[in-house]
Amino acid sequence: MRTTRRARKALGTGRNGLGTRRAAVAIVAVGAVALSGCSGDSSDDKGSGDATSKAPAATVQLPKLDGEKIQVAAVWTGPEQENFTKVLSEFEKRTGATVTFVPAQDPIVNFLGTKIAGGSPPDVAMLPQVGAIQQAVEKKWAKPAGAEAKAQLAKNYSKGWQDLGAVDGTQYGVYFKAANKSLVWYNNAAFENAGAAAPKTWQDFLKAAETISASGVTPVSVAGADGWTLTDWFENIYLSQAGPEKYDQLAKHEIKWTDGSVKDALTTLGQLFGKPNLIAGGTDGALQTEFPASVTQTFTGGDQPKGAMVFEGDFVGVNIGQTEAKIGTDAKVFPFPAVGTDSPVVTGGDAAVALKDTKGAQALLTFLASTDAAKIWAEAGGFVSPNKSLDAAAYPNDVQRDIAKALIAAGDDFRFDMSDQMPQSFGGTPGKGEWKALQDFLKNPKDVAAIQQQLETAAAKAYTS
Repeated sequence: MRTTRRARKALGTGRNGLGTRRAAVAIVAVGAVALSGCSGDSSDDKGSGDATSKAPAATVQLPKLDGEKIQVAAVWTGPEQENFTKVLSEFEKRTGATVTFVPAQDPIVNFLGTKIAGGSPPDVAMLPQVGAIQQAVEKKWAKPAGAEAKAQLAKNYSKGWQDLGAVDGTQYGVYFKAANKSLVWYNNAAFENAGAAAPKTWQDFLKAAETISASGVTPVSVAGADGWTLTDWFENIYLSQAGPEKYDQLAKHEIKWTDGSVKDALTTLGQLFGKPNLIAGGTDGALQTEFPASVTQTFTGGDQPKGAMVFEGDFVGVNIGQTEAKIGTDAKVFPFPAVGTDSPVVTGGDAAVALKDTKGAQALLTFLASTDAAKIWAEAGGFVSPNKSLDAAAYPNDVQRDIAKALIAAGDDFRFDMSDQMPQSFGGTPGKGEWKALQDFLKNPKDVAAIQQQLETAAAKAYTS
């Protein structure tokens, strides 16, 4: 479930390098805008993915594709796959095509390589990494987006999101699903019983964790079995503590992982990871906890959950929807606490890329760039669109509306998930590279220097190759 694992995000520039000074300002702006209404009660839907989406009035013209068969590969599973299937079903109704969802595995570039080598590539792939788009172009798998798709992008997307899907000035990707990966969701009853308040700084976060622990509830649920969540922990701390310029340099490997800024960020993260009593199940339990379970165990058990809060993006709402908790009342959210001057905002997303230059593949890219497609999943919940033309009323509750508005308010000033900008062998492969190193760090957060060297050795190899 890559984006219920992975829709990540960051304020400032993506790989295309918007100004860092503006990015620093945007961190403050989005941190202030995001979640302004998230603490209050909401009478809206839970954002569970159960909402029945209504077919929107067509705002984009699509060709007739009667009889054409289209395959779409993505790593989504569970509620995400179900909601994306609703989008594909609407495309089928409008075009007459038959669309098949092809379950992919991480790393998706390797999965696609196997399919292409076997002579059966999907027509479209949903790529969760900027680096994966670049690799698909370098391998000559990706086909440029057509005129109709580019017209929808120009109409509905900021230049920053368009640029993330482009390589050397040519548009390939359509970012359909985005994510704000700088959020901490919490069990309101557990907080109230402990007398804890939503923290604004990292030190306040640690104090709140101790307060909750003293009340008899383990404070933090960590999905250590999924290495991508640990990269998000690191990136939020690093962006807030080291700043946008260093963030960009590390993402490009212009500075080494042995740099002092990395030491500082790991040391800060170790203030939590080094206290197993603050983590649900302790270190061993966290390393066996996958992302969906990290969420559901936070919002089951009433005021005595296995964990009182869980860090991850807006897509957490999908998994909360699998519990009895109601977003806005039982489940609330606060921005990732500031380590430095500002709270970070890290973003991520999944881009549709055509692997076959067919009428059907191009039509699907056009549809996914439209407000019609975005509205269907937005209504179902657990989704944020980078489509600036989408009416925020489409989202099922005030929490998701505020998160979506904050994303759009950032305009071109956003920092994209660092690991998703890196070579996939380092930043996006289970059991290897950064994922493995940070799992080793969770297991033993005391030897920071050894983890830094492990990270640098893996990064140097990946960037060289």
